[in-house]
Amino acid sequence: MSEINSIIKPENLIYKRTEVLSDNDLSYCPGCGHGTVHKLIAEVIEEMDIQDTTIGIAPVGCSVLAYNFLEIDWQQAAHGRAPALATAVKRLMPEKNVFSYQGDGDLAAIGTAETIHACNRGENIVMIFINNGIYGMTGGQMAPTTLPGMAASTCPAGRDVSHDGEPIKISEILAQLPGTCYVTRQSVHTAANVRKTKKALRKAFENQQANKGTSLVEVVSNCNSGWKMTPIKANEWMEENMFPYYPLGDIKSE
Repeated sequence: MSEINSIIKPENLIYKRTEVLSDNDLSYCPGCGHGTVHKLIAEVIEEMDIQDTTIGIAPVGCSVLAYNFLEIDWQQAAHGRAPALATAVKRLMPEKNVFSYQGDGDLAAIGTAETIHACNRGENIVMIFINNGIYGMTGGQMAPTTLPGMAASTCPAGRDVSHDGEPIKISEILAQLPGTCYVTRQSVHTAANVRKTKKALRKAFENQQANKGTSLVEVVSNCNSGWKMTPIKANEWMEENMFPYYPLGDIKSE
């Protein structure tokens, strides 16, 4: 015991739970990527020492309760309007670190106009985009990002591109706009990918502090409840089907 006590010292600490995360139980389904992304955001905020100056914009969707899980200031946006609200907050308080946190239905469907115009203007904000290819909270309906042939409650036979069109690769669209300085697509399904996503999140916040314009970090995630799969199977399906259509990596970096 004395030998154990001799190594329990602050200088020997390898990992510690970030205090930016609250003690509230996460409301997400087991296996969902939202919780991991929340943890990474919290760690980046703590490591950059910006907890007191960070304002998050919560969406409508599975992560509507994000304000319960990160100990920072928050504003709640109407469905799809997070980029517009983030724009207002950042313009009124340019010294703040402002980010929106949105799902694919929120950012790429009802909020498409707000998303595109904020990026085109180059608003100095961070946009964090969780893409699981489905409307999770409202019952598993087809989203703009639902893959061809992928089943959803509103297309049980699978997405028919002749009727519903092709999935929107919103990150590739946004990367073409002059106001975006950084657009990347990552995942959190393995330890290696978690590290890459954390690095991307940090770069996005550093870009904001350098007044470079809009940074978008897309995270391709699973929705094992909406996809009707176990978490392990959902991750395997994501690797086999989502990643070929939504390849991981930096799309734009200036």
